[in-house]
Amino acid sequence: MPRKPTGHSSRLLPVRPLTFSPFARSVARVATAYMVKHHACDAMQHSAGDEFKKLKKVERQSESSEDEEFDGVVQADFAFFDPKPDDFHGVKTLLQSYLDNKEWDLSGFVDLILGQTTVGTVVKLEDDEENGVFSIITALNLERYKDHKCITELKEFLLSICLEKDKIGNLRSLLGDKAHDVGLLVSQRVVNLPPELLPHLYDALFDEIAWATEDEPTEELRNSFRFKFYIVVSKIYKHKNASQKRSSSTDEDDAFIYVKPEEEILHKMSMWSFLFPLQTQQVAAHELKNYQLNGTVMAVKAEDISSFRQQLHTLINES
Repeated sequence: MPRKPTGHSSRLLPVRPLTFSPFARSVARVATAYMVKHHACDAMQHSAGDEFKKLKKVERQSESSEDEEFDGVVQADFAFFDPKPDDFHGVKTLLQSYLDNKEWDLSGFVDLILGQTTVGTVVKLEDDEENGVFSIITALNLERYKDHKCITELKEFLLSICLEKDKIGNLRSLLGDKAHDVGLLVSQRVVNLPPELLPHLYDALFDEIAWATEDEPTEELRNSFRFKFYIVVSKIYKHKNASQKRSSSTDEDDAFIYVKPEEEILHKMSMWSFLFPLQTQQVAAHELKNYQLNGTVMAVKAEDISSFRQQLHTLINES
C-alpha cells in the first residue's frame, strides 16, 4: 500500500529506561546526565500514490551552553522504512530476548515480521539504510500465522508462564478461539531511541492497520487486520517489596518502573495482565537496586487504541 518514509532528526542520548510515574521521573533525572528540550513537527500524513513515508523532523537542543562542546553525544537523522529482508540481522538482535532465554524459532518470527511489509516499520539512520536497525514495530495476526512454528512456540511459552488461575482462561481464549481477532503487538528498540519518535511510530502502525483493512488485495487479508484485541509481551521493573508498598497512590506509582513509557498507558488500560519471572536478568543501574526485572503480558482492547495514542502524545509532550 502507498506510504512515504518518515525521517527524524534527533540526538542519541545515553538514557536509562524511560519512565513517567512521579517516582520514575526522579530516577530518570538521577540516571541521565543530559537535560534537553524538544519539539516535534510535521505529523505523519497518509498520501495515496506515494511510494514512501513522509519525512518528518524531530529536533533536540541542549538547555546548557556547555553542550556546545563535544560531549560524546552523536547527532543522527532517523528515518522510518518498510521492513525488508536485509533487516533480518538487525531485527533479530533487537528481539533476541523477546521470550526471555527460551530457545525457539526466532529466525522464523523475524521472517514473518519482515514479510509483512504493509504493516510494520523499522527505524534506521536516514543516510545509512543498509545498516543498523534501531527499532521495529508491527502487529501480527495470531490466526493468520498459526501454522508457523514460531507462533506455535510463542503460544506455548505464554501459556507456560501464566501462573495466575484467573488469567489463564482469558489468555487461552485469545490464543485459541479468538485468535483471528488478536494482534501480537511487537515493539522493540534500542534503549536510547529518542522518546519523541514514539507517538509517530505508534501512529504509523495503527494508521497502517486501518489502511490495511481497506487496501489489502483479498477479503481474507483485510479481515486479518480487523483486530479486536492486542497482546503485548514486554518487561517491567517491580519493587522487591511491592506487595507491602500499597498504602498510598504514590506507593502504587513507585511499585513499577516501565522500561518503555508507552507501556505505563497500556498497562493501566489493559483488560488483564500478569507478570512472570525472567531467567535472564540484566545489569541494573544503581537507582534500580531495589527493583527486579520481570516479564509481563498484557491484553488490550483495540477500541482503546485511540485513547492510547492521545495519551502517548500527551505523555511525551509533557515529559
